[in-house]
Amino acid sequence: MNPPPPADSAPRTDNAQRLPANVKLLGATSLVNDIASEMIYPLLPDLLKGIMGTGYQQITLVLGVIEGIAEAISSILKLFAGSWSDHTGRRKVWIVTGYTIAAITRPLLGLVVYPWQVLSCRVGDRLGKGIRSSARDAVIAESTPPEIRGWAFGFHRAMDHLGAAIGPVLATLFLWQWPDRLQTLFLLTIIPGIVVVLILIFGLREPVRSVAAGQPFVWSLAPLSGNFRLYLVSLAVFTLGNSSDLFLLARSGQLGVSERMLPIMWFLFHVAKSGGNLLVGRLVERIGARRLIIFGWLAYALVYLGFALASEAWHAWALFLAYAVFYSLTEPPEKTLVAQLVPGERKGLAYGWYNFAIGVAAMPASVLFGFLYKDFGALAAFSMGAALALVAAALLMCVKQPAAHA
Repeated sequence: MNPPPPADSAPRTDNAQRLPANVKLLGATSLVNDIASEMIYPLLPDLLKGIMGTGYQQITLVLGVIEGIAEAISSILKLFAGSWSDHTGRRKVWIVTGYTIAAITRPLLGLVVYPWQVLSCRVGDRLGKGIRSSARDAVIAESTPPEIRGWAFGFHRAMDHLGAAIGPVLATLFLWQWPDRLQTLFLLTIIPGIVVVLILIFGLREPVRSVAAGQPFVWSLAPLSGNFRLYLVSLAVFTLGNSSDLFLLARSGQLGVSERMLPIMWFLFHVAKSGGNLLVGRLVERIGARRLIIFGWLAYALVYLGFALASEAWHAWALFLAYAVFYSLTEPPEKTLVAQLVPGERKGLAYGWYNFAIGVAAMPASVLFGFLYKDFGALAAFSMGAALALVAAALLMCVKQPAAHA
């Protein structure tokens, strides 16, 4: 019989069986939750268009305000919940509560008749995301050996995107069968929401943490390094030019993609993101998290310039698939780099600031993009996003890459 490998040997990352049970369970919940959310997310521009009785370009500013406010509220809660989970040592309660709130508020979009009601539902959904996200990311990091964290985060995001791919297909099939029952479709999202909550209640386990509970409750950046703070600055600059993906759907509709085909486009986009995350997740420790993020932001700049210059419906299809490359290159390494820059304690606080920096920049990003798009057209709006991505990439080059297993 062969002797067991040394305790400090790096686990192989070539199959999902090596992943901890918590990572697999959180991947499953993200899959089911995104089936619910992405059944309706691509249809929000059409919902607003129907409520307001106007065209795609005229709704962009309202869409930007709705998405920006919702994401800003979410970002504040991510910071609070992350630090509080450090303080109490209990992460599960934040995760379960966040998913429960989303499961309740999301179906209410099926009852709206005014734009402010759409805002209320989106705020409720993002409130749930804000409560759960930082604690969930910390659970993944604490449940996983450092040498396979990129793979763990890649797997989680892949499951998230797989659910986001299935959701639009179900929505398309439903609307083909019942084209006038959009409200019913929104209401039905309560079913997968309940399934997610039950999975978490009975399956998720608190991870063994590197330090005991009882860390002082703080929101400050003081416990975090200057290198990590520079990383947050680069993320915030990039996010200022990274508006809601709903604008890409609105742009695709403007280019001639039909309403019934938008969910199919969304499906292919998420299939590409899911496969890309699985691939890149395995490469994070080998290539380096920072380097992959820089490549991803450069890809983003090129894609946004493409959307600015596009003139045909098929351009939108091709650009959406290219846009998946950006997500694949950035999602696994971004969260892995947080754990590398903040080893040991304070992971909840670190992920809280990571999510806060992104979320707080999302509000002006979506509002500014919507304003530029409405008053100056697609070229001005998308060019701004591309320029900020290049500035962010230059800033990230100044962040020192830690050892892969820090």
